[in-house]
Amino acid sequence: MFASASPDNIKQWTCPDGKFIQNLTGHNAIVNCMAVNSDGVLMSGANNGSMYAWDWRTGYNFQRMQAPVQPGSMDSEAGVFAMAFDNSGTRLITAEADKTIKLYREDDTATEESHPINWKPDIIRRRKY
Repeated sequence: MFASASPDNIKQWTCPDGKFIQNLTGHNAIVNCMAVNSDGVLMSGANNGSMYAWDWRTGYNFQRMQAPVQPGSMDSEAGVFAMAFDNSGTRLITAEADKTIKLYREDDTATEESHPINWKPDIIRRRKY
């Protein structure tokens, strides 16, 4: 499989025939870069500094982050232009619009209690006839 970035989503395709599989939606800016590690985590970075973590196989978006802007930079310099995982696949290196290279890594001490997920179920209201 491979992926291509577009103005507000990511398209996932099969190899070698290039058959479309699915859209990964959620970004509200132009997606500039993507990186995949050996654990099947796809990271994507956009013009507005948003970085999303996806499950490569299912397309589930399990984390959203905002790249911090270097002090003294304008908010318009929040874009993420390039990214890659290191050889271990646990650290993400990004090149950003504020002229910085940033290194992100997993928090091994994170738990569900220390990092709760902001989630609430959708309520589906059905009309009674």
